[in-house]
Amino acid sequence: MEYRHIETGIIDGLGTITLNRPPLNVLNIAMMEEINDALKGFLGRKDLKVLLFNASGKCFSAGVDVGEHMGDMAPRMIRTFHEMFRLMDRLEIPVAASVYGSCLGGGCELAVFCDLVIASEGAKLGQPEIQVGVFPPIAAQIMPRIMGRKAAMELILSGRIISAEESLRLGLVNRV
Repeated sequence: MEYRHIETGIIDGLGTITLNRPPLNVLNIAMMEEINDALKGFLGRKDLKVLLFNASGKCFSAGVDVGEHMGDMAPRMIRTFHEMFRLMDRLEIPVAASVYGSCLGGGCELAVFCDLVIASEGAKLGQPEIQVGVFPPIAAQIMPRIMGRKAAMELILSGRIISAEESLRLGLVNRV
């Protein structure tokens, strides 16, 4: 299927979803709906052994579209965002992410929800939403399980952005 904001493929058992909304791959509703459609298409496929999220442009993802996180669009945006994680959880294969550049907010949540995360040396991960008065519910659920409650809450409540090396030390990524 043709998409506007992502590219997908399957080669030799490797499925890919490439975030393709340069320059920052900001996750808007349309892009997340495309990701959800692609994930539905990958469910139950016997020829698929692993799914890889990657990206084009300057970075993996600078997060969700803040404009869609307010007003009338917020409920739809939140439902669509949460559906991505429900669909990823239903996949019966490992899911990996290859991150570089900024991997922030919703983009960081997408990456760290994956089973494996490989980060480039210059990658920066974080949950800066708190700085604009938004609490990241997915991060609040998954990060404590990965890195411990206190470290996760410090990262979430401070909005601090950390290096790939610190992300590795904390367990957010598997390799740099």
